[in-house]
Amino acid sequence: MPKISAPSVAEHHAAQVRALLDATRELLRESGKAPSMADVAARAGLARSSVYQYFSSRQALLEGLVKDVFPRWAERITSAMAAAPTPADAVLAYASSNLDLVADGEHAVGAALATLTPGEAMGAEAHQMHQQISEPLAEALKTLGVADPEAVAELINAVVHAATRRLEAGASREQAQASVAELLGPFVREHGGA
Repeated sequence: MPKISAPSVAEHHAAQVRALLDATRELLRESGKAPSMADVAARAGLARSSVYQYFSSRQALLEGLVKDVFPRWAERITSAMAAAPTPADAVLAYASSNLDLVADGEHAVGAALATLTPGEAMGAEAHQMHQQISEPLAEALKTLGVADPEAVAELINAVVHAATRRLEAGASREQAQASVAELLGPFVREHGGA
């Protein structure tokens, strides 16, 4: 039995998986490209062959990373929205927290993963994840009495996407946030936000 570095085999396994996922995420953020299993192993401080004890392939590793990072992204967005004083302010918090994820480099991970994890199952799961993130926005818009909350949510996401492209082109976080606030501010104020 191999030497473990935790009180139990289960804790050791969880720690090794965590190290591999973190290493994969770091390498994706740095390069925007799927790292090799050897690169992931080196970053995690493991032998290359050890990686295969936890993930059967690079695809399995990338799929594991998607399942690992998405809940954190969703939690960050929903927490920002929940902390907003009004549903109208929650709309702006939705846009702002999405831009923060991009500015913090998380979008690079997401964009790289989207191009690297093909397959019907992963595509369906990614679509479901995006729907899950958009649901709180649609709910806030319904609470505000917006006639077509899904359509308005789609437009807000288009604004966020455009601001994302500006960030990726070199705009500062503050510039992107200011542009989004300028566009969405009248909507937020019209619906009782700050």
